[in-house]
Amino acid sequence: MSRLPIEIKEKAFKLRVKGYSIKEIADKLNIAKSTVSLWVRDIKLNKKAQERLKKRRLLPYYKIALRWDAKRKKEQEELNLIARNIVKEIKNDINQKRVYCSLLYWCEGAKGYNDSIRFVNSDPVLIKTFLKLFRDSFPIEESKFRVLMHLHSYHNENLQKEFWSNLTQIPKNQFNKTFLKPNTKKRIRNDYPGCVVISYHDRKLARLLRAIYKSFSEKIGA
Repeated sequence: MSRLPIEIKEKAFKLRVKGYSIKEIADKLNIAKSTVSLWVRDIKLNKKAQERLKKRRLLPYYKIALRWDAKRKKEQEELNLIARNIVKEIKNDINQKRVYCSLLYWCEGAKGYNDSIRFVNSDPVLIKTFLKLFRDSFPIEESKFRVLMHLHSYHNENLQKEFWSNLTQIPKNQFNKTFLKPNTKKRIRNDYPGCVVISYHDRKLARLLRAIYKSFSEKIGA
């Protein structure tokens, strides 16, 4: 999976440990502040590093960030508990899986194709979730799957194909020719695996998915 070079991430860690601020690291490494913040948010600064921030009058901001981070983590733990209790009550029968699958397709599927199902996204977890539901809910012929990768010029095509093939469990010989999108390389998105279009050629099944989500919306009075 193509990412920003691991060396950049290691440099960010080292700079943070030395007491560099998020903005300083972002400017120095020419990457987004949000990326730096995500990478280093769990690093606790020692006295020497804090002294550096203090000299640069940034220590109060660091302490505020620590308090907010602790508050955020506690709140997230509470929300995770609520979510687990909600999901625990869901019945795991095949019809419910079919509804979930159709709703995901309704949100992220390409609707202008009558003869096939096309699911488009860049989120590996969402892709994997859709395929899991799809395979569990319907009789599938694996040979009907096709994958089209949309990559930037900074991606390594072979690495991305290996990544998406392993994640989707779709053989690489069922991948179509990759679409390469131009990129100035001024902004490289960290951990962005590219976007993929998962296609499954079955007109009847495509129509069934559409029928399910339409029936669901009618049932809830939407």
